[in-house]
Amino acid sequence: MEDPQVNEDTKASDIAAFENEEDPDIRHKIWLEKIYQGDHVPQLTVRAIIMGGLLGMLMSISNLYTTLKLGWAFGVALTACVLSYCIWNSMRVLMPKLTQMSILENACMQSTASAAGYSTGSTIGMAFGAYLLITGVHVDGWIVFWWTIATACLGVFIAVPLKRQLINREFLAFPDGIACATTLRSLYSHSKEAVQKAWSLVITMVAGAIAGFLSKGDFAWQITMHLKLPEMIPFSSMLIRGADLAKMPGFGFEPGLLMIGAGMIIGMRVCASMFLGSVLLYFFFAPTIISMHETASEGTILRWAVWTGTSILVANGLAAFALQWKTIARAFQTAGSVKAGESETNAKNDQIEVPIKWLIIGLIPSSILMVVLEVIAFNISVPLGILTVVMSFVLALVACRATGETNITPIGAMGKITQLTYAFLAPSNITTNLMAASVTANAAVASADLLTDLKSGYLLGANPRKQFWAQFIGVFFGTIAIVPAWFAMVPNKEVLENYYHPPSTMMWKAMAEALSVITQGADQLSKVIPPSAQMGILIGAFIGIALAIADMYAPKSIKKFLPSAMGLGLSWVMVFANSFGFFVGALLGLIWTKLRQKNADVYLIPVASGAIAGESLMCAIIAIIKASQAISLKL
Repeated sequence: MEDPQVNEDTKASDIAAFENEEDPDIRHKIWLEKIYQGDHVPQLTVRAIIMGGLLGMLMSISNLYTTLKLGWAFGVALTACVLSYCIWNSMRVLMPKLTQMSILENACMQSTASAAGYSTGSTIGMAFGAYLLITGVHVDGWIVFWWTIATACLGVFIAVPLKRQLINREFLAFPDGIACATTLRSLYSHSKEAVQKAWSLVITMVAGAIAGFLSKGDFAWQITMHLKLPEMIPFSSMLIRGADLAKMPGFGFEPGLLMIGAGMIIGMRVCASMFLGSVLLYFFFAPTIISMHETASEGTILRWAVWTGTSILVANGLAAFALQWKTIARAFQTAGSVKAGESETNAKNDQIEVPIKWLIIGLIPSSILMVVLEVIAFNISVPLGILTVVMSFVLALVACRATGETNITPIGAMGKITQLTYAFLAPSNITTNLMAASVTANAAVASADLLTDLKSGYLLGANPRKQFWAQFIGVFFGTIAIVPAWFAMVPNKEVLENYYHPPSTMMWKAMAEALSVITQGADQLSKVIPPSAQMGILIGAFIGIALAIADMYAPKSIKKFLPSAMGLGLSWVMVFANSFGFFVGALLGLIWTKLRQKNADVYLIPVASGAIAGESLMCAIIAIIKASQAISLKL
């Protein structure tokens, strides 16, 4: 049997004609006749599902660590595609009788891995982590397991009616989906550059694992580096006003490739804003407050700073969301036009597209399970539980369109809109506020993730029904991995708070606490949020809204010099070492790009992705081992 190649079935001229056609009906006709390969090229195979499931399980643990440590989750689809290609071809060297995976098998593998590695853990570290910080106890494991299944499945089924409109008819970009399709085409055309790119990811993944092993493990050759910046900067004693900066939590530079790789991907504007905000906090605001208030300590200052950082991010996210009113309007037009789009498809198209009835078949049990869990685990009333499902559908519409148009899934805005809603529907109920947001945010992420993978498959000529099943199966792979990993990595509140310093988790906690007392008056609010922090919230909100307006309306020549609200907000929530690491990575990426533009265009993203995946996975394993050892010593 010959190895299936993309060029055997799909000519470059057909691909160009398909992608350049503006009329949606003609474009989709070209797709059915020239691009679609799902009837004669292997796609939903056992080996593709197993490969995607196993890679997704590993990447889910990796993303859980990055979410806790950095407040960021990274898409796994591209990494999974490259790793799958390299692993399978390495296996073929050892077992020559193995045939090469088809390009559509890799597309299905990508869907399984993406669902397992990204869609299942979006809010475990944030919502359940915030619950742990607030209450001091974990939610029962079986609740976390079925909660993760239910929210991810809600998102997957909600995406069903959106695919035909957003991908087939409107042909929205979904840039990550395009990147995966382009990478797979290059790999299957045996492009030398693509193969080198793939192996560069694998090599840096190994390097990242080694870096994580050396910097986090309890070994004789462990690297420890804490830069005493006050001793290195002239006149620093005047800058820090006598405060012992070395005692500030997280002050220094943490060696490793994780944050450097993340900085290379995120870019200079965000990372420079992080570094600037962190310098302002550690060198000016914190020492000033300590010198003014004898009772203030370095640790309490950082907890105070969380309110200001969260305010910047929340205000900016909601303002940017409101300013995208055209996108929101188009999202609801999408909901009304799905049926019209279906009537224009032919019989063959109806046989390969995911039927709309699957939405109903899947949503009914998923919704019932979700509401039952909300009632049993968190005493959320049935009407409010049903409302979370309704809001999940509405917000997923917006999230999917935003992802398709901008490649940014506004998970923060989705959660915060729900929290604001429930602050008035269930006042003073911090648990309801927090967990309702978990439902809508995770469902929105799962919907957008599925459509990104379906976009990749559409460009490659995959069968969307088979991709849907791959995505659905991936949810279970990811949940099986991430739930035990969560409890193993975070055995208690102290580990979460002191070992990870989790920025996103702290923001979810701060938002839930503030909204739980917002309707009770100024006296109750002051008990939760100190008056000085309330002033920081107001200033942060002003900064966030102003930057959102500037991002929308400022000329491009000016916009690139404006600070990033994301960077400024995170810098006051995460420790200095993380901001510094991000900045170093962005600086290295900028230098690389300036010196060797073409080389950086090819290798920067796979090199950075490999570093992130390798080190985060190794650090997660070490965190699990350390937690197990600590528990054993107590016993």
